[in-house]
Amino acid sequence: MATKTIVVDDIDGYDGEDVARREFEVGGGRYAIDLGDANFKKLNELLAELAPFVEKAAVVKQAKRARKSANDPAPRLQGYTNTDVRTWAAEQGIEVGSGKIDDEVYEQFVAAHPDARPES
Repeated sequence: MATKTIVVDDIDGYDGEDVARREFEVGGGRYAIDLGDANFKKLNELLAELAPFVEKAAVVKQAKRARKSANDPAPRLQGYTNTDVRTWAAEQGIEVGSGKIDDEVYEQFVAAHPDARPES
């Protein structure tokens, strides 16, 4: 005896016969979702309303990571990142701003993590 697969609407849990995998496009991206006819109709209505905004909008590219300057005096630690240093400092109650990490914080981190040697 064959087992019947029940497809459930991803929005409201409806499990009627009309629920199916529906594909749609937004801003050049292709998506798929399981929807019944009623929710698929709502989706198409929303997409129609959204279309003029997407057409006028500009694509925003993710910023690339800034490269460190060759004359940056901050030591780089072997096996650890600045995020590791910031996380550790926060756990220790050491305040570190969003800018350059003070050499004193690096020194405390290295003292607590002997395997964190400054890279040459």
